[in-house]
Amino acid sequence: PDALDPALRRPGRFDREIEIGIPDEPGRLEILEIHSRGMPFTEDVNLNSIAKVTHGFVGADLESVCREAAMRSLRKILPEINLEESKIPIETLNKIKITAQDFENALKEIQPSALREVYIQKPCVKWTDIGGLEEVKNELKESIEWPLKHADLFSDADITPPKGILLFGPPGTGKTLIAKAVAANSDSNFISIKGPELLSKWVGESEKGVREVFRKARQASPCVIFFDELDSVAPRRSSTGGDSHVGERLVSQLLTEMDGLEDLKGVVVIGATNRPDIIDEALLRPGRFDRLCEVPAPDNEAIKEILRIHMAKKPVDKAVDLDKLAERAKGFTGADIAALVKAAAISAIKEYITVNRNETNNKKLENGIHASNS
Repeated sequence: PDALDPALRRPGRFDREIEIGIPDEPGRLEILEIHSRGMPFTEDVNLNSIAKVTHGFVGADLESVCREAAMRSLRKILPEINLEESKIPIETLNKIKITAQDFENALKEIQPSALREVYIQKPCVKWTDIGGLEEVKNELKESIEWPLKHADLFSDADITPPKGILLFGPPGTGKTLIAKAVAANSDSNFISIKGPELLSKWVGESEKGVREVFRKARQASPCVIFFDELDSVAPRRSSTGGDSHVGERLVSQLLTEMDGLEDLKGVVVIGATNRPDIIDEALLRPGRFDRLCEVPAPDNEAIKEILRIHMAKKPVDKAVDLDKLAERAKGFTGADIAALVKAAAISAIKEYITVNRNETNNKKLENGIHASNS
């Protein structure tokens, strides 16, 4: 509508403006019921649960989800259908049943239109894939999962959920991995922003990028925005140089979006950095980044847990002593431990290949001696 001439939008011409926005949960349920009317469902299909997880889906997207689920069900019995016959037997048609698994697979194929420009595939990281860091995991569950699952309790207690959470700590301690777990386990949309990708040499483009991210997040709420390397987006304004002052304007736009006149409903911002000392102080006050969570280097028990996670699917010798290994890995971060296990596995493969190669050469040598003797 902003592309229209303002003279057209005054009373007396277009008197009323009706915005057809993105449907909420009851609206999505109603749309799903319309498009799935007459479909043969199995008992495990629950349209309410599908409506809950389809944030950002418009009516056309939900229609595509129903159609794709039906097509997946149809493909299962396609080998039994003789396409040369004019009619398909009733017995074959009665075998067509759309299951909850068909809908789950269909949801992986359809992208929500409201988030198409910033949509990312949700990573498959569970909370159990992260060793240690129990306090940080509980903090994120309280800040993101509780307001969604227990919204009535927050409303009765007149509590406003936190707007922002800053994860800081040394490199390799698992800050980005935690954000991936939040994306995979929270029943909300997820927008990932790499810090430097917002910066532009054109005046006004960087601020416009921040506005667009928050506008889409509000439209598709509940939504989580993750800023990786936040220090590159929001450094201290006194320390930002350059003629265009793009850094200062970017920080100011971020401050306004997080705690300005327009309320940030249903949107949580997560930032990750290993340099909290250079982030602008105005961002770190309550009302913007309400909670500051340090992601420390793992202690002895956390090192054991991380080792178990990385060794779970590997053929590890029973003689490997986890306690001694954890003691020797004291001071390692999660990334260091992952690299250690990987290096050990590569070393074992190298040893296996070398032994097999020597055995093969010995057999060839023996065969050559026998041939010469004969």
